[in-house]
Amino acid sequence: MILTRTPLRISLAGGGTDLPEWYLKNGSMFISGAINKYIYITLHKSEFHPVIRARYSIMEEVDHLDKIQNGIIRETFRFYGITNSIEITSHAEIPDKTGLGSSGSFGVGVVHAVAELRGEKPHKKELAGVSTYIQSDILKFPIGQQDQWIAAYGGVNVFEVNKKGKVKTEPLKTNLQELESKLVMFYTGFKRDTNEILSQSSTEGLDRIQELAWQAKEALEKKDFDQYGRLLNEHWQFKKKRGPMTNSQIDEYYEMGLDLGALGGKLVGAGGGGFLLFYTNDRENLIKNMPLQYQDFKWDMEGSKVIYD
Repeated sequence: MILTRTPLRISLAGGGTDLPEWYLKNGSMFISGAINKYIYITLHKSEFHPVIRARYSIMEEVDHLDKIQNGIIRETFRFYGITNSIEITSHAEIPDKTGLGSSGSFGVGVVHAVAELRGEKPHKKELAGVSTYIQSDILKFPIGQQDQWIAAYGGVNVFEVNKKGKVKTEPLKTNLQELESKLVMFYTGFKRDTNEILSQSSTEGLDRIQELAWQAKEALEKKDFDQYGRLLNEHWQFKKKRGPMTNSQIDEYYEMGLDLGALGGKLVGAGGGGFLLFYTNDRENLIKNMPLQYQDFKWDMEGSKVIYD
């Protein structure tokens, strides 16, 4: 039996520029951090039952690979030549459709488990590349590069994507503990479909969002965290122009956060719901007075890993 643990993530700058509609024309830079909220994948051979069982939000038991409804599981099995006598189960610490990159983390975790079951020891680059290929090229999900790469690598990283789609990664050079202490996250109670949000989004405003990402990188590397907080606010104002990113209730929560001392913030991920992330120098006041469920987190520095084999 193989058990993998793969982190979720929060996007810190440049979100949206990781989409191929942008980086194939302009290149891209974005900053992302893995957090200690995880998706677990269990995979084992079922020697006495020549079927495929998949347990995630539903239960599937099929006698042929093509009958699996979950596209990520189906196409990952196909990619690695698995056709029967296998059982896979997933468990997530955070609900899906909340902006923390769960589909990307799920995909990386499945690839990692299947590769390990086959006796392979995949590099993090392979985990990210194969899972991106399956979701983007085979399944045609309207996704970018961010979720798979940060899930595979862990840490808080700067990613650059050239016009050919090649990804370069390096750790963000800053005081990660201090940055972590100034970020506060709340669950809005709204869930949304990332693929639906992205399919309705445009590239409008991405040029400014990319400029802001470079400015954010500079501020973070200089440890000018308050400037980063102000840039978060400007980022959110431009992000809202790209599509159905928010609603009146979320806007009200956001303004409430600013009134309580936050310098900036945004919805994590594609938008539309999920988690509100704020930058603040008074986290206790914000946590005490925001009428939303507070979600604590710390950075995950390991990325996807096998925790049992």
